[in-house]
Amino acid sequence: MAILMAKKSDIQKNKKPSFFWFATEVGRAVAELGISIPYRKLFHNNYKGDGHPVLVLPGFMASDISTNPLRKFIKKLGYAAYGWDLGRNYGKLHSLELLVEKVEDIYAEHHQKVTIIGWSLGGVFARQIAKERPNMVRQVITLGSPFQDIEKPNNASWLYNLISEGKRVVDLDPLLLEDLPKPAPVPTTAIYTKEDGVVPWSMCMEKEEDATHQNIQVRGSHLGLGVNPSVFDIIADRLLYDEENWEHFDPKSAIKDLLFYPSL
Repeated sequence: MAILMAKKSDIQKNKKPSFFWFATEVGRAVAELGISIPYRKLFHNNYKGDGHPVLVLPGFMASDISTNPLRKFIKKLGYAAYGWDLGRNYGKLHSLELLVEKVEDIYAEHHQKVTIIGWSLGGVFARQIAKERPNMVRQVITLGSPFQDIEKPNNASWLYNLISEGKRVVDLDPLLLEDLPKPAPVPTTAIYTKEDGVVPWSMCMEKEEDATHQNIQVRGSHLGLGVNPSVFDIIADRLLYDEENWEHFDPKSAIKDLLFYPSL
């Protein structure tokens, strides 16, 4: 596994995933799961959490079962990890309303802002929740979430067709279409992989990085992002920060450099 910093030129590209990456998605995800097991056992002690709540949202057609390894890892780090508790993610906009209510409930229970981690479509929801309740959201982390240029022809159009209950993407609420690519008003980390076989990786990046918005490239599949050890490493680091001390991710230790970070 490897982590790379995004280049500005990458943000302008919008290529569809190749058939090779699509055809090998499942096999690569299984391999990433296997690699993540020793990482989760050996390296979680390097981080000590502050106990704040973390809500993890699954991707399209997935449920809390898919995010179970990630939530277990987050709990071991010392945080209060929550699943979305809505069954399978069928991509209905009504789910977004229920998730806003869930964030309100979690915030009221803990009296702390909530970090929201969203995988694929779950990350699209996470960004929108943060826009609805920025006073309750600590930060957002997206994993292969296609929120840019959705009105253009691409392999993710089918996903948004389902969200809009069969309508074409271009027939979605114009205000929603305009709002989706806008950055959330909270610190945000957009994780993407150029080996994504499901959605165009360039759709999963903030168009402009700034002091509180960062794109990070990892090696791996789309279906394996929720078990990718590089992703776990980034999340463990990101959860240490809040809106007051948030800074861009930067590999710090020699061990991490050796295991995960190639020379750039």
